[in-house]
Amino acid sequence: MKSDVEELMPRLLPVEFGASGEELDLKGPPRNPREYLRQVQLEASQCPEVVVAQIDPKKLKKKQTINASVAGCHAAPVGFCPSLSWQQHQVSNFSDVRQSIAKNRNHWSSNTLDDNVEMPDITDEEGWKKFCFGETLYLGTSSSRTEAAEAEPALDYSKVGFPPFLTIVSRLNQSTVLMVLETLVGWFEENDFAPQLGRWLYALLACLEKPLLPEAHSCIRQLARRCAQLRSALESEEHEKLPALNLLVCLVARYFEQSDLADQPE
Repeated sequence: MKSDVEELMPRLLPVEFGASGEELDLKGPPRNPREYLRQVQLEASQCPEVVVAQIDPKKLKKKQTINASVAGCHAAPVGFCPSLSWQQHQVSNFSDVRQSIAKNRNHWSSNTLDDNVEMPDITDEEGWKKFCFGETLYLGTSSSRTEAAEAEPALDYSKVGFPPFLTIVSRLNQSTVLMVLETLVGWFEENDFAPQLGRWLYALLACLEKPLLPEAHSCIRQLARRCAQLRSALESEEHEKLPALNLLVCLVARYFEQSDLADQPE
């Protein structure tokens, strides 16, 4: 008796499937094309019509939904926009840095880390914030204390955060690079710009491989928009944060080819 599927759709490769097919050995290799097709038919007839996948919700990763915004950046206030030659120079320097990291990754990653360097687990978002920013910034202590701590001869990296040393970032695979980048950008959405943040964002962008994954595409656009938002609120062209904010917008727009976010010089 024909199945419902066979009633609706004729076989593209009709093969005799008589009583001899019942004796067909599915475990043995087919001896000729006809026997192969008969094996396929017999296997298909033994499959259930409906199959339900058994999925463990605990194994599903967080943040699977990707919201890629196409909104542009806040336009730079008059006098705040960098020149095109400055942007091109920064992109050239950034490209050189990326090539150097790629070329020497094996060398740096093989170097032994200091005893005080304990890199967080890939899923430990709070641990990465504390690792990159240090307790001073992570806990929201005043910036004056952060600057004073950085001036001390013997730095306590647990207080001021670990800089993105090459021995550290060279050990990060692409999954970790993207996870840490998303974590820091998420923190940046709710906090002001800080030097520790800028150093890590630059280093992670330098390690981010092209072509971009959809998650990375959305993340760096979010970063550029946040930088442009803060830049538009600055009161002076001489503000100390302006060069760093311009640089991050430039790299996202010019190097990673998000041209709709690019600053257009006057």
